[in-house]
Amino acid sequence: MVKVEDIDWDISAGLTPYPDALARMEAVQTAIRDDAARELVWLLEHPPLYTSGTSADPAELLSQKFPVYDTGRGGRYTYHGPGQRVGYVMLDLAKRGKDVRCYVHALEGWVINALENFGVEARRADGRVGIWCDTPAGQEAKIGAIGVRIRKWVTMHGFAVNISPDLSHFAGIVPCGIAEYPVTSLADLGIAATLADFDAALFDTFPEFLDSLSSANEDVR
Repeated sequence: MVKVEDIDWDISAGLTPYPDALARMEAVQTAIRDDAARELVWLLEHPPLYTSGTSADPAELLSQKFPVYDTGRGGRYTYHGPGQRVGYVMLDLAKRGKDVRCYVHALEGWVINALENFGVEARRADGRVGIWCDTPAGQEAKIGAIGVRIRKWVTMHGFAVNISPDLSHFAGIVPCGIAEYPVTSLADLGIAATLADFDAALFDTFPEFLDSLSSANEDVR
């Protein structure tokens, strides 16, 4: 079984330009596949920008206020910016059952469990991608996005969780193609938390995430 200490964690200070992040992810993904690097969880922030996935509809890009980058991941348009914790996860699924659906489900569960540390009852929603919760007004809203790309069973991209971003920046897109629901954040929910606080919650709940992937591998065996 892979242990937490067998996987590297990197937390970048400041704002990481998206092209730099994409180049590093691709390099690490290749190195992991070639057994030349350890697996990696990389936590960072980006400057304000929009990313487009393989299913992006140009009609859902409502503003050119921020740069737009093609990603190669699944999904549609997503916003990244300061106050949002982005997690890029590079794991070798060849060691964990080669089950893409299980991986995405486990990734969602990891974020949900981390948010529970702050009293947020986050959840999946049938027919809608991402991580959802209720606002104090009772409105269902999106607090996190999930998007992955897998090449030769090594993952890249991952999740983005809204801690305290400028939510007005989401107005430049239809987030993940879903216009009927708003986006929210821990700050918007009245929860005072830092990125470091959320990072600690991610680390605390990481073993359970790994266990769920290990269980999938055992099922395949």
